[in-house]
Amino acid sequence: MTDTSLKNYGADVFSEKAMRRHLAKDVAAKLAATMKEGKPLDPSIADQVAEGMKAWALSLGATHFTHWFQPMTGGTAEKHDAFLEPAGVAVAINRFSGKNLVGGETDASSFPSGGLRSTFEARGYTAWDPTSPAFIKRHENCATLCIPTAFCAYTGAALDMKTPLLRSIQALSRATERLMEKFRQPKAHVCVTLGAEQEYFLIDREFYLKRPDLLQSGRTLFGAAPAKHQQLDDHYFGSIRPRILKFMHEVEQRLWRLGIPAKTRHNEVAPAQFELAPMFEELNLAVDHNMLVMEVLRQTAEENSLVCLLHEKPFEGVNGSGKHCNWSIAYGGRNLLSPGESPRDNVIFLTFLSAVIRAVDLHADMLRAATAGAGNDHRLGANEAPPAIISIFLGDELSAIVREIETGRPGGQRAGAAGKREAFKFGVDTMMPLPKDSTDRNRTSPFAFTGNKFEFRAPGSSQNPAASQTVLNTIVAESIDAICDKLEAIGGDFDEELQKLLQRLIRKHKRVLFSGDGYGREWPKEAKKRGLPNLKDTPAAISPMVESGNCALFARYGVFTPAEMASRHEIAAGDYLSRILIEGKVALEIARSMIYPVVADEFSRLAAAIAQARSDALRFGVKGLKHLSLKLGAGLDDLDLKCDRLEKAIARGRSAAILSAMDDLRKTADRLETLVDDRSWPLPKYREMLFVY
Repeated sequence: MTDTSLKNYGADVFSEKAMRRHLAKDVAAKLAATMKEGKPLDPSIADQVAEGMKAWALSLGATHFTHWFQPMTGGTAEKHDAFLEPAGVAVAINRFSGKNLVGGETDASSFPSGGLRSTFEARGYTAWDPTSPAFIKRHENCATLCIPTAFCAYTGAALDMKTPLLRSIQALSRATERLMEKFRQPKAHVCVTLGAEQEYFLIDREFYLKRPDLLQSGRTLFGAAPAKHQQLDDHYFGSIRPRILKFMHEVEQRLWRLGIPAKTRHNEVAPAQFELAPMFEELNLAVDHNMLVMEVLRQTAEENSLVCLLHEKPFEGVNGSGKHCNWSIAYGGRNLLSPGESPRDNVIFLTFLSAVIRAVDLHADMLRAATAGAGNDHRLGANEAPPAIISIFLGDELSAIVREIETGRPGGQRAGAAGKREAFKFGVDTMMPLPKDSTDRNRTSPFAFTGNKFEFRAPGSSQNPAASQTVLNTIVAESIDAICDKLEAIGGDFDEELQKLLQRLIRKHKRVLFSGDGYGREWPKEAKKRGLPNLKDTPAAISPMVESGNCALFARYGVFTPAEMASRHEIAAGDYLSRILIEGKVALEIARSMIYPVVADEFSRLAAAIAQARSDALRFGVKGLKHLSLKLGAGLDDLDLKCDRLEKAIARGRSAAILSAMDDLRKTADRLETLVDDRSWPLPKYREMLFVY
């Protein structure tokens, strides 16, 4: 960072530095304790915080404030109110009270609720989340104070994605404290962390505006593969083009002002694909920041005559885009998923590792449900994306250690370890140090241990990471509690009983461990033998959300009531069908109103040329013209037939039939693209969009 960047880092955040400047010392300390340690907020300081926050926001040019929240649309929402209030005739003042800060009422009638409230029941409430700092959102000629909030119905039901996330963090924190007490660890603050790597595509805005499919569905529904795309792997980590580097620099400057620790930028595998990776942060804040990252990417692209595509599969045949969620948990500042220096630390690590293995094995279906979506269905299992089968990759050395726990026998000397191997006996000095980052990665694994964290690679690039993280927190909390229940029920030597317990856990749940090639043809067969779910599309993937056992689990931890769980299922099902219907209608319109006329004109031109050639008794060229015209004529007939089939599928409203009809229609249209005069083809081609930017 330059000195200016360092100076501006967090300048648009109501940070501790800003709080100390604009709040009384005791008020700032209380608010900071809530933000950093999760302590309950003292309601008596609301008015003082509001006054200080208003002064800070006004000093930065803000004229309005908004409660910024994350409804179940998967995006963010905001309603702006001016600080300005009349104080007499032609007289006004700026006012912002504790009541304005702490909560608000908004019209909730048009947000998806999944049956949690009727459309005519419009009342919804926003509630300040003091653990995520307020920030300034800058626009072309103004600025707005944004206050992160939860969003709920009049009944108290969660209508957003933040509330369940906060509930799950609380559940995991309590379970972790309970387990650490078993290890006689002093009480400390639990911090769940996330680093969300964001992949995206950039294309020139002129191309985007000429593609009705991109405009309305976010992905190309037609497009013949170019001769060269990502086969040579030359784009991955390649030199970044000046126009793109300028865009990336502007994105980073904006993110840094918002206190978002954007760290890494690079070209991704596919041409026109890129990645932005931040450093780790507290989970709730990291989710808020990821939502802002996506917004800043889109806005900055537009200002640079580019368009940022966050769809999981905007281009057929090349790499899709994911959001790799790097999850970990710390206790008193110590990463519990990082092997420690002492035997006791390593026992704690192995216990948490076993809890995660158990959680993923028992609840792989819910993790898959949290990543379901029309866009992600096209990505999972293709190119760089993991398959829809949820499994865990541990790496060679950690896998060997897990096998030793399972069998109770040392498996031979590990690389780098000197001397004779000792059998594991927890809590004694003969236990070998555990490896740190001594293994390769497996990019085909959806859930991989990468040294001090788990990288969940299945979430899609456009998805709010709160969904997957809420599920992960909850299922791990349940597994930790299950371990605690067992430990409380047994007597005898703690270390020996713990070792026996972890041994049973590994034996029972090892089926979810897989270090091989997730793209291999044999893996689905092997996974089926192991009893692992393979939920390939969204309708199948979201079905576990309404199973009684899953509903009971999330209700028991206070994350989702059964009604809230059912609402998420209904919203996901409705969103999926709506997106497929939109895609089907757009594809049909493009095929009939843009592609068919161009092909028909080309066919007519060829027919006229053939007739003229025969009239002129030409000997050469007629055969070639006739051959091409036959291909175009057959293509026209096929296009017409497949348009009719798609139209009927849309009328029936069945997603599988629509997708099948769209796929068949695309094959015909993409063949015709290679036959029609390039100057006449109505849509920008892949070779243009992927390489001209």
